[in-house]
Amino acid sequence: MRETEKVDASWDDRVAAFWASADDSDPGLLSTMRRLVEERPADDPDALYEWASVHDFLGRESDAVPLYRAALRAGLSGDREPQAIIQLASSLRNVGEADAAVVLLKGQGENAATGAAAQAFLALALHDAGHSAEALRVALKALAPTLPLYGRVVARYADELTEDHTD
Repeated sequence: MRETEKVDASWDDRVAAFWASADDSDPGLLSTMRRLVEERPADDPDALYEWASVHDFLGRESDAVPLYRAALRAGLSGDREPQAIIQLASSLRNVGEADAAVVLLKGQGENAATGAAAQAFLALALHDAGHSAEALRVALKALAPTLPLYGRVVARYADELTEDHTD
């Protein structure tokens, strides 16, 4: 193992420990993450993502949005990439940009890191964007495969939903 890989593993372990004990009422939370982030280059995608995440966690979504975008532009990869897309979309939705969240989440499928979370957040964004029937359809389609009984019928009913219903 190269020395930089040891440092990265150690940094990732410390970041994981940070999140395991994170408490949004802790006044030192932002400065603790800042110290971790400052160990990495300013354009490091993982550090940008973690910096965005702590802002998001603290309810500072408008500060998190450009940081998530910077992390993705910088080449964020691995498990953090789908998480960043979901978290960016959620932050966009929370700052009143539901349509932008929908665009970001459409086409995002399940993956090992996030499961069907992208579909859950897409459903929320669609609802906020005024597309309640489509939101329900997305949510039911994501739920159907998990149902030991009735999954096929729930998926079929989801396919039948139209925007003609009063929202």
